[in-house]
Amino acid sequence: MAKEFYIGDIVEMKKKHPCGSTEWEIIRLGADIKIKCLGCERIIMLPRSKFEKRVKRVIKQNIPEN
Repeated sequence: MAKEFYIGDIVEMKKKHPCGSTEWEIIRLGADIKIKCLGCERIIMLPRSKFEKRVKRVIKQNIPEN
């Protein structure tokens, strides 16, 4: 089952960021996914395969209205 992610989604990762936050906002999608920590606003980029393994759950989904 392929997971659907959208720009603006808030996701919870399995491991904590060094700042203590586990919540991240998706700011770019593609083969790589760019996410921003909601605790310290650091931005990282992960390959989609690693990102999908590390996501625990979607807290808030930002489904675009077409």
